[in-house]
Amino acid sequence: MQRMILDVNHPLNISYTCTMVVYGIPNCNTVKKARTWLEDNGVDYTFHNYKKEGVSIEMVTRFVDQKGLDIVLNKRGTTYRKLDETTKDQMTNIDAAIRVMSENPSMIKRPIIVRDNAVVAVGFDENHFKATFTAG
Repeated sequence: MQRMILDVNHPLNISYTCTMVVYGIPNCNTVKKARTWLEDNGVDYTFHNYKKEGVSIEMVTRFVDQKGLDIVLNKRGTTYRKLDETTKDQMTNIDAAIRVMSENPSMIKRPIIVRDNAVVAVGFDENHFKATFTAG
């Protein structure tokens, strides 16, 4: 009987794991809906709580680079609406907007879902979730 030796360092012996992170605030209703849907459909993920774990400028930059400022900036929320007009006017400048969002994570649309370093969802839309997270 011939024994096969597995070389774990060989480039063809790659175990692929899909890492998915849901970014948000746990008490946000939209985040709750998204997390419930993912759990009900057996989708594994890690949760990143903006309030406890923070949000870096690099993280917000990646979100904006991939999806655009208009998608990532939550203009409907209380935090944005409470901004003074001068700060709101500055929000058209991407660098200023990214800085303000990293300092005020409530201004980031929620949830943002990243799979393998790509933003695959912003907000919760059941049809988009079905298309993105279920096979067939």
